[in-house]
Amino acid sequence: MLSAAGSAVGLGNLWRFPYLAAQNGGGLFLIVYLVLAMTFGFTLLVSEVSIGRKTRKSPIDAYGAIHPKWKWIGIFAVVVPFIILPYYCAIGGWVLKYCVVYFSGQLSAPVADGYFTGFITSDTEPILFLGIFIFLTSFIIYRGINKGIEKFSKTLMPILLIIVIGIAVFSLTLSFDDNGTVRTGLQGLMIYLIPDVSGLTPASFMNVLLDAMGQLFYSISVAMGIMISYGSYFGDKDDLISCVTKIEVFDTAVAFLAGIMTILPIYVFMGREGMNASGPSLLFISMPKVFVSMGSLGVILGALFFIMVFLAALTSSISMMEAVVSSLMDRFHLSREKATVVEGIVAFIVGVLVCLGYNVLYFECPLPGGATGQILDLLDFLSNNILMPITAIGTCLLIGWAAKPQTIIDEATKNGEAFRNKGLYIAMVKVIAPVLLTILLIQSIMGL
Repeated sequence: MLSAAGSAVGLGNLWRFPYLAAQNGGGLFLIVYLVLAMTFGFTLLVSEVSIGRKTRKSPIDAYGAIHPKWKWIGIFAVVVPFIILPYYCAIGGWVLKYCVVYFSGQLSAPVADGYFTGFITSDTEPILFLGIFIFLTSFIIYRGINKGIEKFSKTLMPILLIIVIGIAVFSLTLSFDDNGTVRTGLQGLMIYLIPDVSGLTPASFMNVLLDAMGQLFYSISVAMGIMISYGSYFGDKDDLISCVTKIEVFDTAVAFLAGIMTILPIYVFMGREGMNASGPSLLFISMPKVFVSMGSLGVILGALFFIMVFLAALTSSISMMEAVVSSLMDRFHLSREKATVVEGIVAFIVGVLVCLGYNVLYFECPLPGGATGQILDLLDFLSNNILMPITAIGTCLLIGWAAKPQTIIDEATKNGEAFRNKGLYIAMVKVIAPVLLTILLIQSIMGL
């Protein structure tokens, strides 16, 4: 369960959730997100975990075991982490680089103009850190379920949670005098928590809804084969409903705390303008500026912050590699060791191409919505904006109409557990979830 929770807690929680909350009315976004987590998120999570335990198969074969005509979903479910893992490890290498910088006490280096751009466009350094990150991920997968994934999760997930809580609490105590204007962490907390409904229209609320749904969809690691893999390792006596609920609570709590530990410091030291940062710039440009404003304390806080981000990235990369490795083991009858080595080598080669995409292989490709992208952005768009929604829609149609919702309900309650809101689950998996996912897919493709 900790491994599944760790897969849900990743970079999406730490750089996507905070800026979406800041841009979508603060508390309004949080309320919508929580409602979706209890309905939409629960539906997708319990479905995938139950499919995994019921079939005892890897993602590539699990869907076909539920219904032979729907085995194509398994192929999509494995292709997604296969595409994401290389560029995710490249970003993990960036995080590892910043861990080294802060642990060596170089507080002022990351705030220099062009530091981050200079690093990712260099020829060899990003590839070096990519290699280290992939090696760490592969080593844990290589050691297997008990000695590798389970042991790692039991040890480091509590550490991750402690650091997140510690930084979030400390953020509440911050204050800064900006030429007579004092900004405090508590003021930032109010901006974060209190719903801003000024100028809210049905159209703008729909945007908030889709943003919250998109964030939840990416955050809980569904449609990537991950929860199928971990579900197959659950015991027959495990309470799936309770486990899924705990995974969601853990993921939502970390996302909420991530908002506190990033939005509050950025507001205190950079004002409302700084809260507009998003994506990599939030972690690698805005946060270092916050840490340098704290003086010597910023070295300690920066080191803790980036080790926390590193742990979150590593738990997610482990989960993605496990989804691919378990499928290779099932389909090609490879040992865990051979499958891990094969996937590790392939991920490294593609990851190198991603790194080179910022220098010798640099190009600009137009993306929906007017944005331009490089190799990393193209892989991200293909996996997150197209393949994942299609996989999730297929899962809903399989469970809602082909295999019927009772298939999941029976598996999740095989030990007599209570399946509350059974009617809501059936409505979600048959109609509401596929409709919302289809809207999300159209919005992504059209760049709305």
